[in-house]
Amino acid sequence: MDRVRNIVSEKPVVIFSKSSCCMSHTIKSLICDFGVNPAVYELDEIPRGREIEAAMSRLGNNPTVPAVFIGGKFIGGANEVMSLHLKRLLKPKLIEAGALWV
Repeated sequence: MDRVRNIVSEKPVVIFSKSSCCMSHTIKSLICDFGVNPAVYELDEIPRGREIEAAMSRLGNNPTVPAVFIGGKFIGGANEVMSLHLKRLLKPKLIEAGALWV
């Protein structure tokens, strides 16, 4: 869990993903469409990816990917991010985190 905390504190937006996950692709596309350049960690392609995936499970993220952090805070998975987007709350969070300038 300490490794996850260190990773998510380094960038305004961090996405833990799997290269074969269509929902991960959708969330990465959505975030990038705002003009944000998130740090993306493909858990099936990096060393110790399974450890990070286990940490996502302990956070209550089920399924474990995508897992989105904005401003160092755990936002959730695809459902939570899409819900914020539909409520027009995602963009303000990105701005607040310094990931997006208007």
